[in-house]
Amino acid sequence: MTVNEAKFLCKKIMQAGEVPLLVGHFGVGKTDIARQIAAENDKKIVILVLSQMEPGDLIGLPARGEDRTTFLRPDWWPEDGNYLIVLDEINRAHRSIRNAIMQLLIDKRIHNHVLPDGVWIMATMNPPDEEYDQADLITDPAFISRFFVLHVNPTVDEWKEWAQINGVDPKVIDFVASYPEFLYTSSPLSLRVELRPSPRSWYKLSNVLRLLSKDEIDKYGYILASAIVGAEAAKAFVEFKKSEYVPMPRKILLEGLEASYKDDVDRSNSLVVRLIDYFSKLSDEEIELLSAHISRVAQNLDKLASILPRDSFYALVRFIVDRANQDENSSQFFERLLERLSNLNNTKTVLRDL
Repeated sequence: MTVNEAKFLCKKIMQAGEVPLLVGHFGVGKTDIARQIAAENDKKIVILVLSQMEPGDLIGLPARGEDRTTFLRPDWWPEDGNYLIVLDEINRAHRSIRNAIMQLLIDKRIHNHVLPDGVWIMATMNPPDEEYDQADLITDPAFISRFFVLHVNPTVDEWKEWAQINGVDPKVIDFVASYPEFLYTSSPLSLRVELRPSPRSWYKLSNVLRLLSKDEIDKYGYILASAIVGAEAAKAFVEFKKSEYVPMPRKILLEGLEASYKDDVDRSNSLVVRLIDYFSKLSDEEIELLSAHISRVAQNLDKLASILPRDSFYALVRFIVDRANQDENSSQFFERLLERLSNLNNTKTVLRDL
């Protein structure tokens, strides 16, 4: 995703009380994204470079009290909720540091120190490669499942802006602008761990989706879902969300469909999938209802020929033909429906082709 997309999603994720993990090569602006978010939301920023920290730096040093040992608050600990904490180079953190981070992510506390309400947390890391790699971390699903994993690949214009701010030599900037294919390697960023859905990940996804508008879900829904439940589950989820915008099959069959679907291929295809699924699971009560209005059902189906893509309408008619030829209780309904459809102009043409 681009830097601007990552910035938008990071903010939404943290507003929902969750934690984004930005994965990207050095120089793509991961830390700058954090600084911009902090500045735009009037938050102070604390950047913890975990690869350079000892356990005492993160969790504080032990001190002897009157009758117990307590841990002193570390010097970076936020004074109030108006902070953004950045866990930088998280893939290079020592195991002891990572264990402390887990408590911070899960309970928003370290030992006896509890984060003030309103503190945001985000993490960053370079992708694992041959130069440095913490395989122990990047293959640990329990650890990774605490984050929304966002892979950042800046556009050339975004990188040029970053490069100018950070003093990159103009000759280098001009070269990259002229040969954008050399900005970074085309190999995909990977954590070498497969993101998979879980009750926790669906809960986290739900927390963020509540903050997005319908248009924002349409634009970022797949990116956001794949960052926490994995690509396969995200694709199924997005397809399901599309089908939610399609009227109920019974309503389509009895009342017809508005012509606006003609210019929306995705919704049209989702409609056919939903109709076929509905027909394949007809209950006796539904068959009785549709049978009572079978002429109207046939007419509304025939009108779909002028709205749906040609292949989609053919698939729907072919399904009805197949069901009419099957030896089962519902086949009588489909035989009657097919008889009505064969007398209507649009479907008559399709049946002749089939």
